[in-house]
Amino acid sequence: MAKAHVYKRDHINTDEIIPARFLNTDDEQELAKHCLEDLDANFVKKVKPGDVIVVVGDDFGCGSSREHAVWALRGAKVSAVVAGSFARIFYRNAINCGFPLVELPNAGKDINDGDDITIDLTGGILTNKTQGKTLSFTPMPDFAMEIIREGGLLNHIAKKK
Repeated sequence: MAKAHVYKRDHINTDEIIPARFLNTDDEQELAKHCLEDLDANFVKKVKPGDVIVVVGDDFGCGSSREHAVWALRGAKVSAVVAGSFARIFYRNAINCGFPLVELPNAGKDINDGDDITIDLTGGILTNKTQGKTLSFTPMPDFAMEIIREGGLLNHIAKKK
């Protein structure tokens, strides 16, 4: 079970996920210190390992293409992102980095900040334990889930050799 961190906005871009001024490293722990700080200055202080950030808008991860955005979320111990939709390049970067995403339109209607939720990624079920609601979503494709389970594309390729 994880706490939901809800930001009711569309178009949260990669510069808001990890500001460009911190792109001088690929160290996830260093990036995590600045994860979402331009959107929520207290995010890093609030998030606990395994928490889920729920973005109730569309087009999460829009803007410039950078794996750093996924690395910052992963470094901050975010277990998944739930959004109405994702920018295409961010979506693929997340898969390549072994980071799960849940596409669930209007999730903000059924999830509030601080709610306890669980996600069954393969079954396509998000359960809001706080509100006693179950929401269905289309799971990521099998190939994407395989890459995520294996910890990212590089691990996936190495396993195939």
